[in-house]
Amino acid sequence: MDDQTRIELEAAAFRRLRDHLAERTDVQNIDMMNLAGFCRNCLSRWYQEAANERGIEMTKEEAREAFYGMPYDEWRAKHQTEASAQQQAAFSKTHG
Repeated sequence: MDDQTRIELEAAAFRRLRDHLAERTDVQNIDMMNLAGFCRNCLSRWYQEAANERGIEMTKEEAREAFYGMPYDEWRAKHQTEASAQQQAAFSKTHG
């Protein structure tokens, strides 16, 4: 497989993951962090870092909006719930 095809396939897989996570608003970021060690915010940060490494200025907020498809505060208001004590304890155990 040539490099361009590999890049296109990787980009398509990333877009599919982003779209899947946009549809699965029932899955909270803290749950993803507790189970997988990354979340939507991590993906948006990696996107920002990749842009910045290529000389493209992108803020954290711009990267989150690109990933979430809306301003992050709007997404949080629509879809994010308060983390339970159990979720917070699991997070502290794995990321504390």
